[in-house]
Amino acid sequence: MTRIKESSTIQENKQSAFNECPVTYVMEKIGGYWKPIILFQLLGGSRRYSDLRKAVPAITEKVLIQQLKQLEADELIVRKAMPVVPPHVTYSLSASGQRLKPVLYAMAVWATQDSKENARVFKRNLKNFPGV
Repeated sequence: MTRIKESSTIQENKQSAFNECPVTYVMEKIGGYWKPIILFQLLGGSRRYSDLRKAVPAITEKVLIQQLKQLEADELIVRKAMPVVPPHVTYSLSASGQRLKPVLYAMAVWATQDSKENARVFKRNLKNFPGV
């Protein structure tokens, strides 16, 4: 991974926006293509790595591992490894991640209302997630 030059103008501007705008803070934590999808998959409860891999088939293993590590570092998910053979690892939302539920649900509801062509499929898939 490339080191970020802390004194660069873009980093100063980013830090300024981060300090002044709560949306920037949210996007720093859950921004990107895959993080919201992974978090959404964890709304229903803890999942094993293989379950997440199946639930998000378009993601590569490398990217899934990277995203899970970032979400864990940002304390949005909890990784629980059980000392058994073969390894048994589960991922679940942390307390901070749990507080994102209304945000993720709102995103899902907005998608079903905004996308007329996908609304039926979205609604069918949302039945697996309580509270939506």
